[in-house]
Amino acid sequence: MAGMSREQVSRIENGKVRLTEEIKSQLDDALEKFNPDNPLTMLFDYVRIRFPTMDVKHVIQDILKLNMSYLLHEDFGFYSYTEHYYIGDIFVLTSADEEKGVLLELKGKGCRQMESYLLAQERSWYDFLMDALVDGGVMKRLDLAINDKAGILDIPELIRKCSHEECVSLFRSYKSYASGALIKHDEQDKAGMGHTLYIGSLKSEIYFCIYEKAQEQYAKLGIPLSDTPIKNRFEIRLKNERAYYAVRDLLTYYDAERTAFDIINNYLRFVDREEHKRHSDWKLNDRWAWFIGTGRERLKLTTKPEPYTLERTLKWIARQVAPTLEMLEKIDAGNGTDYLKSIREAAKLTEKHEQIIRQQTASSEEVVFQSKEE
Repeated sequence: MAGMSREQVSRIENGKVRLTEEIKSQLDDALEKFNPDNPLTMLFDYVRIRFPTMDVKHVIQDILKLNMSYLLHEDFGFYSYTEHYYIGDIFVLTSADEEKGVLLELKGKGCRQMESYLLAQERSWYDFLMDALVDGGVMKRLDLAINDKAGILDIPELIRKCSHEECVSLFRSYKSYASGALIKHDEQDKAGMGHTLYIGSLKSEIYFCIYEKAQEQYAKLGIPLSDTPIKNRFEIRLKNERAYYAVRDLLTYYDAERTAFDIINNYLRFVDREEHKRHSDWKLNDRWAWFIGTGRERLKLTTKPEPYTLERTLKWIARQVAPTLEMLEKIDAGNGTDYLKSIREAAKLTEKHEQIIRQQTASSEEVVFQSKEE
């Protein structure tokens, strides 16, 4: 794991090789990968489901089990839908076109917020997906994210292996991006992702995205690398039929590790070059073997419930609005004017603002829909 031979480690232990800071760091990093407090974790990171109905209230109250009165409504939509309802990052899109039905979209934050409501409903992701499929829901996209807290994956090393033909894959293409590079414009997490490796075509129904999550958090939020618990992320991105079969497997076996790593192992493995042997017979890379399950505990689908907050709005205020307010306050103090007071007195809350206040002051239990039978 440290990239050293047994003989070299033995020579270090016996004092025959001086323990430099560089070697010590290599060994520390290797040991950390086996730290039981830093396991791999697995999360849903993107869910998109189309329901063959025009009844948006039914989807919100009977499938999502959310109180519709807490959702905001906008008369515009995305993906050619004409309107949408939302609370935080949970989006339900609808249209007058019967073929489109109702579309649910949960991106990363939306999944975390949905988990806070599932917790209040005493439901799991498995329960929710079963309810969705029983109701005729059609899986459009599902992303499974495997979080690497210990730095087991080395993204630059995997990129080098791809270029050196040490990646055995059913996919015919891969793309890599160095830290700070801009990624394809329609990527949801397109900037600041550190070293990133895509295996498979982004247009296909299945591909993998492997990237340095700590670098992404630093670039996006300014969080120091040492303060980011997740070092790397391996995302399995599935669309349409591939997403459906993954969900069917999850609901058959209730074993997220089986579902995720069956997909990975079917399409991909990293090996170490061995001269005079056929490419297909090269030895499985030790670091990769550990990642896919050799010598570690099995993974379970985990959750990280996060309530809907005004985090983005507060950051925007701090960055854009607060300095202007500070400036006006100093101008008022220096000139004896009352610009700031006049602005505040003239401010009027719209119906949308009032609804956001309701959302923000309600508990998850209040937002959860309770049927009359319950």
